Amino acid sequence: MAAYVVNEIWVHDPATFQTYVVQVPPTLPPFGGRYLVRSGASEAIEGEPPGRLVILEFPDRAAAKAWRASPAYQAILPIRDASSRSRVYVVDGYAPG
Repeated sequence: MAAYVVNEIWVHDPATFQTYVVQVPPTLPPFGGRYLVRSGASEAIEGEPPGRLVILEFPDRAAAKAWRASPAYQAILPIRDASSRSRVYVVDGYAPG
C-alpha cells in the first residue's frame, strides 16, 4: 500500500532553504519516491496553512522510512532544519476494502 510523507514547512531563511530544495529530488528515485505536492499555491479553508506543503508518495511505509533514514537525505536534512521549522509525518494510503 502506498505511503505518503507530508511535510508542513515554515521557512525563515529562504536562501539557505533553497540549497536544500535543489538537493532533495535525486534522493527520491532509489526508494520509489515522487512528489505529489511541492508547495503550490494554497488557500486555507479552515485553520492556518503552513508556509509550504510537500507531499511525497512512496510504494509503502518501509520505503518512505528508508528514504528518510538514508545517508543521502540525512546529509541534507540539517540544511532544512537550520533554515525552517517543519512538521513531518508518514501516512498510509487508502485501500478500498
